[in-house]
Amino acid sequence: MRFLTSAIAASVLLATAAAPGFAADGKSHRVAIQVDQNDPAVMNLALNNATNIINEYKARNEDVEVEVVTYGPGLHMLRADTSPVRERIKQIADASFPSKIKFLACGNTKEGMEKREGKPVSVVPEATIVPSGAVQLIELQEKGWAYLRP
Repeated sequence: MRFLTSAIAASVLLATAAAPGFAADGKSHRVAIQVDQNDPAVMNLALNNATNIINEYKARNEDVEVEVVTYGPGLHMLRADTSPVRERIKQIADASFPSKIKFLACGNTKEGMEKREGKPVSVVPEATIVPSGAVQLIELQEKGWAYLRP
């Protein structure tokens, strides 16, 4: 019986440690923020949310990862030529260390814009292009990430 109790305790401990987002101190957080509108107010709200989340967890001395995922009309947030918030993105990216923030641009949307506009579309240096913004959000949620839509 004692062996069975120890085995169960070890299994529970292993399952807990392997759970997504579990840090040694149990204080790790991950959030995906969706931007799908070409609206400076929505973009600024998303950046405010990201900044507030990062600052709150820094104050608690807890780890946090934030991914701002843009697609559809929201890609304008990360376009080098049309972003109304490109300076804020740079400031937030520079100030977020040691927390992690990523700005992700939908490759499908980018390709569609390039076809419609007949020219290449570039993104701000802080952004990374992913194949699909929608799929990125799905996969993050499947991995246990919190989801926020401003």
